[in-house]
Amino acid sequence: MSDDNNNDSQSPFTRPGFIAAAIVVALIVVCAIILVAVNVGKGDPKADPTPSASSTSPGIISSPGPVSGDKSVCGLSGTELSGTVSAAPETSWKYQDVLAYPTSQVAGPAATAPSGYRYCFQHTPDGALFASANFAIMSFDQSLRSTWLPYVLAPGQYRDSLLNSGLNAANPSGIRASIAGFRVLSYDGEHAQVDVAFQATASGQIVTGSFVAKLVWSGGDWKLDSSAANPAQVDQLPNLAGYTAWTVG
Repeated sequence: MSDDNNNDSQSPFTRPGFIAAAIVVALIVVCAIILVAVNVGKGDPKADPTPSASSTSPGIISSPGPVSGDKSVCGLSGTELSGTVSAAPETSWKYQDVLAYPTSQVAGPAATAPSGYRYCFQHTPDGALFASANFAIMSFDQSLRSTWLPYVLAPGQYRDSLLNSGLNAANPSGIRASIAGFRVLSYDGEHAQVDVAFQATASGQIVTGSFVAKLVWSGGDWKLDSSAANPAQVDQLPNLAGYTAWTVG
């Protein structure tokens, strides 16, 4: 999707393609995820979204202040500037309401903000994978929107418009979703693109989807790359062919 297309940052609920397909529950689910993933509630987009405080221990701590270079925002060790993930990593699954999300003592998330969003992922391909999967699940939670997205949207030309566009955004409801697989599309230590497959149900309908996150290492953590008009893209999938299986076990 071209960054030059001004429609990329518009709500998918206003596009003719969505309106025409609105009767298809599966597509409603997919478009709702896109909406929440790239929008946020009230807030001054020019304000510093990361009040200073940090911790080297996992758990509930204040939102972190930015750090420079490869240093982790919460002191998480490990840096890899190239590589990929070819097999499902060792994972401890936890729950956000009814939605399972992956955690790792090595890859993160290593900290939780007072408002409840999870952050601080390792500067490695595994860290980028765990970040993307957590972003996909956190996008369902409207209560996190006004604090999580100001943190997770890295500086970039589209950051202000992404922050402002979701003030009155509807929140998907009645949805159950779970991670189903992944593909690390690219990774160079500074940027990563990770495709996380999920399966979701709503109103008795089942949809298999793909959540592609464009990430950048910024302020000591993996964040959504706001130099892209749509740093989190969701599409429907016919099946899970080509994905490495990654499910709650």
